[in-house]
Amino acid sequence: MTDALESSSDERNLEESNNRILQFIEDVTTNAGQVQERVLKAILSGNAGVEYLLRHGLNGSTDRETFKKLIPVVTYEDVKPDIDRVVNGEPSSIVCSQPISEFLTSSGTSKGENKLIPTTEEELERKSLFFSLLMPVINQFVPDLHKGKTMYFLFVREEAKTPGGLLARPILTSLQKRSYFKKRTYNNPYTDYTSPYETMLCKDSFQSMYSQMLCGLWYGDQVLRVGTIFASAFIRAIHFLEKHWRLLCHDIRTGTLNPRITDPSVREAVEKIVKPNPELAEFIEKECSKELWKGIIPRIWRNTKYIDVVVTGAMYQYIPTLNYFGNDFPLVSTSYASSECCFAVNLNPLCKPSEVAYTIIPTMAYFEFLPVSREIGVPESFPVEVVDLVDVKLGQEYEVVVTTYAGLYRYRVGDILRVAGFKNNTPQFNFVCRKNVALSIDADKTDEVELHNAVKNASNILLPFDASLIEYTSHANTSTIPGHYVLYWEITQSSENPIPPSIFEDCCLAVEESLNSVYRECRVSDKSIGPLEIRIVENGTFDKMMDYAIANGGSSINQYKAPRCVTHAPIVELLDSRVMSNYFSPKPPEWAPGHKHWNTIDVVTLHGF
Repeated sequence: MTDALESSSDERNLEESNNRILQFIEDVTTNAGQVQERVLKAILSGNAGVEYLLRHGLNGSTDRETFKKLIPVVTYEDVKPDIDRVVNGEPSSIVCSQPISEFLTSSGTSKGENKLIPTTEEELERKSLFFSLLMPVINQFVPDLHKGKTMYFLFVREEAKTPGGLLARPILTSLQKRSYFKKRTYNNPYTDYTSPYETMLCKDSFQSMYSQMLCGLWYGDQVLRVGTIFASAFIRAIHFLEKHWRLLCHDIRTGTLNPRITDPSVREAVEKIVKPNPELAEFIEKECSKELWKGIIPRIWRNTKYIDVVVTGAMYQYIPTLNYFGNDFPLVSTSYASSECCFAVNLNPLCKPSEVAYTIIPTMAYFEFLPVSREIGVPESFPVEVVDLVDVKLGQEYEVVVTTYAGLYRYRVGDILRVAGFKNNTPQFNFVCRKNVALSIDADKTDEVELHNAVKNASNILLPFDASLIEYTSHANTSTIPGHYVLYWEITQSSENPIPPSIFEDCCLAVEESLNSVYRECRVSDKSIGPLEIRIVENGTFDKMMDYAIANGGSSINQYKAPRCVTHAPIVELLDSRVMSNYFSPKPPEWAPGHKHWNTIDVVTLHGF
């Protein structure tokens, strides 16, 4: 009787908590204009004495019009000198009145370095509270998730210290390592994870993945949702199961743990869970040994309701693979956040991936929007008016600009969003793309300038063979696991001086060596990106590609230029149909975490977390 009363009380408390959160979302989206005005005043009054604002003449003013008149819209390169001063040990008050507690690593600069985003204890708490909004929203569409477990793969990444002694690390690593993450996560009925906390903190990628997968299989029918942050990472987890299911089944059958798991804390945590279960091992073995893995997720985790992964932005390319493994299970992108700021929540989580629209939470930062024009001939520097959150127009695309509590003022994040609708008085956005990103497989983001310089460096290797590069393009190939970059090269070469295959392999490696540290870490440490491939195409291939674009896209010969990245299936098929030979990078590029510069740490940007 007592247990029944306690259960009933817990249910009521959970319902009341959910209702409070949903009402909060209702209130702030209804009063978005007033909320944004209060947020800006709080940021400016709290940081009134910081050097950055005083330098621009704000002098303690909290007036919105004065702020917009005096404070410029900036990129990371503009504020990097001030951030670097704090990085090197100067006072936090250069950019923020509160002590900067650490730096969050975000996407790379044009120089191949990682951005370092200042944050404070209060800002990290704000980010943590933001994530508490998600499950009450999902609960409206998928009830009773608190009655089962979540198989959610989480991993920490490398961290370093700045010259000033502050930590620099990705946002998820920061949140996972904080004491309140464990407290809130493991006391939250919605995040009853199959993975013990110790397995998430294990730095060895094999041990972490193996132990998390083992526990996820062990709990089997108790699992009600599966996922991880990025779609690419979840597909890697399923691929890991493809490679190691026999070892995992052995452990479940015998109640033992593979000897490759040597971390004492991981072994202790997993051994408390996994006990001999021959029947479960036989069931998993039967499913995994089938020739086709279509629908493997609902076949093994039979009570799962949906897959919780990011499928917006660069992750959209993984949807067909997820549909194959998930047998068209709902793919849920819960929210949109980054190292700089937590932005928005998906209030219709079971919608199709193509229809995902994120609703901005107006309390998280002060938001402005820079209109984006796709008109041919309009330069990026063309003057446009930055508009407030409540003044955006339906259907218009914008680059998001944020002012945070932690020292970013009118900062261009680099994400392009399209207004899809409104929740009360607050806009809802489709995530369109990351600005200037040409290629992305995982956490990597390679822009056209970086790609061009890498290709230029590599093509110089051809010169001693009387050969040169005529034209090139690229494609992020996600049909393989892991995905990899593909470069299509059209070259001229002398028949009298043939090029050995090893030279093209050297070109592959030279491209990889020229790419940023994020790409190289994904290749070497995470192994989330496969070896780069160069495909040599017949002469005239790029003329054929131009003919196709002119015939089907309305371009003229005068306006056309070969795209540096292609995604349109007919174009990729055209290129592949004219491939004469292909080559792969013979070894991973150089990447030595123990010797790299402290600010070349990996990035985690969370579009749709």
